[in-house]
Amino acid sequence: MTENEQAEQIRQVLQRAVNRICPDWLKSSRDDLVQNAMLRILEMHKLAEGNPSIQSSYLYKTAHSVMIDEIRRVRRRAESALDYSEPVEDSNCAGPYQATLSHKISVALRECLERMTESRCMGVTLHLQGHTVPDIAKLLGWKNKQADNNVYRGLANLRSCLQEKGFQPT
Repeated sequence: MTENEQAEQIRQVLQRAVNRICPDWLKSSRDDLVQNAMLRILEMHKLAEGNPSIQSSYLYKTAHSVMIDEIRRVRRRAESALDYSEPVEDSNCAGPYQATLSHKISVALRECLERMTESRCMGVTLHLQGHTVPDIAKLLGWKNKQADNNVYRGLANLRSCLQEKGFQPT
């Protein structure tokens, strides 16, 4: 068996292991997790010069370890994916008029956020979720001044964009 065939077999075992243990909220990272596990296996393989065989139990343990590390990393950084595909449902709407207005505002906000640069969009989104500028700097690994500039310039962009769409932000 060639090295490429062996590597492909290892990758398949790792993919099965990751698919089995990966939570749904991390499914977009499955390929990265398999790649990280593959790198760990290859690194171990280099260190064990005289023992080229790799047990499948070790592959599963490695996949599990990579998964745990990723979950810890995500929780430490408090990451969450921004989903612009579906409107935000507001269960506190008073009636059809409020529901329609809320939907229009939601769509307008999404369109305005999509027009911004990524850094301003992230800063404004976190600000709208209630985070302070120092929290945003810490969460995104920015300096306080960088977070301050991105948030407040992004809010100015958001205000002008919403005004262009006929909304008067307060």
